[in-house]
Amino acid sequence: MTDPRDVADGDAAELVEQLRDLAGADPAEVRQVVSEVLAALDRAAGGALREHLPETIRAGLDASSPVPRG
Repeated sequence: MTDPRDVADGDAAELVEQLRDLAGADPAEVRQVVSEVLAALDRAAGGALREHLPETIRAGLDASSPVPRG
């Protein structure tokens, strides 16, 4: 039986490789795309995703598209 953690690790490694390929073309554009995707995921999660992200990434989300609290 396949361990779900192994599958998740494989998926994460594939995503990292894809981002590295994109970053070779234009790192600033990749950062922008990743920020937009994370902001959209955070909005979909009602602001709960940012609590699980490193501070530097949260700061970028807060600066680009804050989620209203309240």
